[in-house]
Amino acid sequence: MALIHEKLYRSTDIMKIDFREYVDDLAVGLFQTYGINTGDIQLNTDVEDIPLEIDIAIPAGLIINELITNSIKYAFPEGRKGMIYITSRLINDKQVEIMIGDNGIGLPQNLDFRNTRTLGLHLVTTLVENQLHGKIDLHRNKGTEFAIQFRGMK
Repeated sequence: MALIHEKLYRSTDIMKIDFREYVDDLAVGLFQTYGINTGDIQLNTDVEDIPLEIDIAIPAGLIINELITNSIKYAFPEGRKGMIYITSRLINDKQVEIMIGDNGIGLPQNLDFRNTRTLGLHLVTTLVENQLHGKIDLHRNKGTEFAIQFRGMK
């Protein structure tokens, strides 16, 4: 919330924030908070410059925060090295796609992220589907990847 407040304070349009800068600051801040050595876990971001309205940027930021935190905490046990990535782009004039993933150990095959007792993944699903009115899919090809789509512009 403090990061959103800072971005709004520096913005020329109080109703929109620069999503690329916001995601970069959020991800770097999480790496610093958890004391991640970027020689052990790399952070790759490829985020388009998408101006998001504040009522969309807040839940999107919470989702990104939760998924990056999960990757940091669980994807690379016992000093394993790897990468966390975030990409976002407009897939048409109004739809935003965000991919958040890692090349870590992956989620268990029997885990249904939509019906889990963990607060974090439940929060992510609720924010995507109920607040952003979007969709979320899980890919387990090489680690864990969440693909999220929602309407970013009104």
